[in-house]
Amino acid sequence: MPSLEEELFPSTPGKFKDKGGHGMNRQFHRCFASTSTMFLWALFLIALTASYLSFQSFMDSGTRYFSSTWGGIHWEKQVRNSAQIHRPNGFSVLVTGAAGFVGSHVSLALKKRGDGVVGFDNFNNYYDPSLKKARKALLNSHNVFIVEGDVNDAKLLAKLFDIVAFTHVMHLAAQAGVRYAMENPHSYVHSNIAGLVTLLEACKTADPQPAIVWASSSSVYGLNEDVPFSESDRTDRPASLYAATKKSGEAITHTYNHIYGLSITGLRFFTVYGPWGRPDMAYFSFTKSILQGKPITVYRGKNRADLARDFTYIDDVVKGCVASLDTAKKSTGSGGKKRGPAQYRIFNLGNTSPVTVPMMVGILERHLKVKAKKNFLDMPGNGDVPFTHANITFARRELGYKPTTDLQTGLKKFVKWYLAYYGYNQGSKSVKL
Repeated sequence: MPSLEEELFPSTPGKFKDKGGHGMNRQFHRCFASTSTMFLWALFLIALTASYLSFQSFMDSGTRYFSSTWGGIHWEKQVRNSAQIHRPNGFSVLVTGAAGFVGSHVSLALKKRGDGVVGFDNFNNYYDPSLKKARKALLNSHNVFIVEGDVNDAKLLAKLFDIVAFTHVMHLAAQAGVRYAMENPHSYVHSNIAGLVTLLEACKTADPQPAIVWASSSSVYGLNEDVPFSESDRTDRPASLYAATKKSGEAITHTYNHIYGLSITGLRFFTVYGPWGRPDMAYFSFTKSILQGKPITVYRGKNRADLARDFTYIDDVVKGCVASLDTAKKSTGSGGKKRGPAQYRIFNLGNTSPVTVPMMVGILERHLKVKAKKNFLDMPGNGDVPFTHANITFARRELGYKPTTDLQTGLKKFVKWYLAYYGYNQGSKSVKL
């Protein structure tokens, strides 16, 4: 006698025998079996999809982990070694923007005198990253390790402060350039405001709190016409978004100084130039164009007046940065709470001897031994100002700051570096880029 299972679900077609009233039951059980099977298949597909997504998530996480530019025992060892101090009463300094123009020079100066230095840079492509990589290689040769990351990465900053008890922070990372702000305004807010706040948050909770020196800009003087520019002059009329973000930075740092007891020094740089400089700066781009036989654009102000800048040589600026670190008092906060009033300062770092742009071009022509092809145009409304001129009385008194390099000497050193770095062949008047 066939079993019930064999009767209801025969393995072969003809094995089932209909017994009158069982027809309806047969249809019911077939329907029930079909629904159950579909349900099981659905569960199976759901489980398979979930497994795939979990696996994909694991692989993505793994990829991010293995491709991460920071973390791990070897990375931490590099950070600690770079931060080691090799002089009595030396500093351990976190330098942001270390692969940048000023940052690389300051890092090297600190390392050479025996301070511990850990660099920090995101190596963005605002200008040719290969120049930043070359600066990195230079610093690596002097045992300065640069952490690659964004200053908005709070976890990375927290990790660095967990590994090293930094005594000082030299914050030079920023989105630079006046004209570029019209093309990419959000990059200025991201780096110069949000990034600054993220760094200050890390500093306020660090134990001990570091003293902070950071780069403001002469651009904060904006439409000010009183010369020379003094730290006490009004700075509420910025002429560019870049200037506005730097002015915002001064207000933000004052707030963190007042609430959390962070010792903060702001430095208003005036047109820094020299070897390893920024390609977007006029003296740098002019040099490239002159050597390639291309015309340069020289802007003029109102009534065709020549624009003038207080060009400041990089070595002089570095001395001012280092002096700011040396004279910075300790922060007074602990655990994110202020224990007493903390030092807050702002200094102009300039040369006090403005030079017109045409005169600067003339100096380049003499050092390059090539005549420039010049096009003169009226200055467009792109955020540039007609002149800058620093009053450095305060910096001279408090920091012992005394610039010693005039533009003639400084540009001679720059041209020598430029020709060597880019492999310029004077015979063919070409630049190897």
